Amino acid sequence: MITLILGDSKFPNLIIKSLKRKKKDFFIIDLSKKNIFKKEKNSFRFSIGKFGSMINLIKNKKSKKVLFAGKIHKPNFSKLRLDLKGILYMPSVIRASKLGDAAIIKSIINILEKEKIKVVRSNLFNTELTLKKGNYTHLKPIKDDKKTIQVGVNFFKKAKKLDHIQAIVVKKNKIIAKEDRVGTKKMLTKMKKNSGAILIKFPKKKQDLRVDLPTVGLQTLKDCKKYGLKGIVLKSKRNIFLDKKQCIKFANKNRIFISII
Repeated sequence: MITLILGDSKFPNLIIKSLKRKKKDFFIIDLSKKNIFKKEKNSFRFSIGKFGSMINLIKNKKSKKVLFAGKIHKPNFSKLRLDLKGILYMPSVIRASKLGDAAIIKSIINILEKEKIKVVRSNLFNTELTLKKGNYTHLKPIKDDKKTIQVGVNFFKKAKKLDHIQAIVVKKNKIIAKEDRVGTKKMLTKMKKNSGAILIKFPKKKQDLRVDLPTVGLQTLKDCKKYGLKGIVLKSKRNIFLDKKQCIKFANKNRIFISII
């Protein structure tokens, strides 16, 4: 039995489809904002404060694996109703929330590990969504692009473990934008149109690769077109690539390269 702890995004639905196709037994702990998995027959709605209830459910169902996927939003902590383990563990979640939504997931993983519950990587059943090294579009980075990309790669290599930047925009050997906690899309809205820049999304320094892998999808490509970016660069086997066929088709049509290094 597999436990899915799910938040908001397209990714969880792809995991559910994959598990159904492979006839794997699973149940859902729904932490989404609007209970979006309520139609699934084995779905249970919880508040983040009900750690005792969640942990008991996982253990009672004899679940061997727990998988996180989707965005879990920062709750209104003052309105949460806590059970006994919620009272015990909530201070660590509150501290983590100051570092962003991804840190909340990491804090919950730490809690599960204290309870001897194993957490697996989010793409375990959807390896087709993780791209390997190579260029996936007709357009490829030219020599100058490769030099500019290397500037971005060096930035991530030198980043401190507490840095929370997962995406940057580079142009002509310079970093011209860095993602903050509000995400990639918000970063791109600050770009000038026809920028001719390159988006690079890499895992954070010492990131827990079981969760929060850098993710791109069709909307990312549309944003790149809107702001005149010429390419996207991801790290091999450390990404989630949604809407792959549509993205590649869109990128080819709009002369945007997709490069995995």
